[in-house]
Amino acid sequence: MSAAPHALRRQVAQWHRPLMLFVASMLVLLAVSLAGLVLDDRVLQGAPVWLKPFKFAVSLAIYGTTLAWMLSLPHRGRRWTSGLATVFAVAAFVDVGIVAVQAARGTFSHFNDTAEPFEEAVQRVFGLGVMSMMLANLVLAIILTVQRVGPDRAASRAIHAGLLLAVGGMLLGFLIPFQGKPHTGLTTDGVPVPLGSGHSVGVPDGGPGLPITQWSTTGGDLRVPHFVALHGFQVMLLLALLLAWLAARHPILRDERTRARLIGVAALGYVGLVALVTWQALRAQPLTSPDLLTLGAAALLAGLTTVACGAVLTAARRGGGLATPADARRGGETVTGAGQAGPRPRSR
Repeated sequence: MSAAPHALRRQVAQWHRPLMLFVASMLVLLAVSLAGLVLDDRVLQGAPVWLKPFKFAVSLAIYGTTLAWMLSLPHRGRRWTSGLATVFAVAAFVDVGIVAVQAARGTFSHFNDTAEPFEEAVQRVFGLGVMSMMLANLVLAIILTVQRVGPDRAASRAIHAGLLLAVGGMLLGFLIPFQGKPHTGLTTDGVPVPLGSGHSVGVPDGGPGLPITQWSTTGGDLRVPHFVALHGFQVMLLLALLLAWLAARHPILRDERTRARLIGVAALGYVGLVALVTWQALRAQPLTSPDLLTLGAAALLAGLTTVACGAVLTAARRGGGLATPADARRGGETVTGAGQAGPRPRSR
């Protein structure tokens, strides 16, 4: 009964070490942030001062674990992907460290235009870290999307789509400083700080927001598309897991080509969702208060995605796309690690 957990622990112990050390540091920050949320009643721009480090710790712990698992799968160019992942881990550690230190100081980690030498240096390092993370992910995505990675076609397509969505999410993060307007914020001590930009559209930052995320409920918020796209990586992988699980119960899904096509349709639909919430935010519209135009676009997107999924399943039925015995055996496989059976990378 205990063999499976031991095997999983052995696999995790072999995952990319810098990334897993980074994930461990995020778990430590998560604990510190939770303590801060309970014990520190300071507020910065309408939110508890430790809420931002908490959100960064959760998001990047999930992302770092996903990336470490993916790199454990057989693929070409491991030296390059390992080096790029190390760059990502170091840059992310530095940037999240800045977020935590600035939170402890009761001041701003983002868009801080204070002329003091220390704050200027912090902002330069922070900006360099953001750029390093984005470029490392971009090159890593290029290397992995030109080859098959994962136990089957569906998992490989989910990884490719997820990586590209994550890179898109990082690029969307650059939209925030470009559209935001300079304004003044107050530190927890009430000291005015010039801020070069902001994430809200049509309303000032720091207004009413959703619990935990603090996404604006009175105007647009560009953190929404940034978050949705960035974590499309996990959504695509969960979808691949779900389809693999359903394949054991529904013969039509035992053909990995059918599952891969469904992943492709879902990825396109997800891109449409990212575009939709970006458009909504840029129109100064809260995520929680869509107008009829937004609702109509969402309904059209859902309808087209549903029709496309139906077309894939219909084509599978008409083509006699029920799996061969070998496909059926693969249909029950799940996307859990490098030790599973599955196609190896294409020849070098």
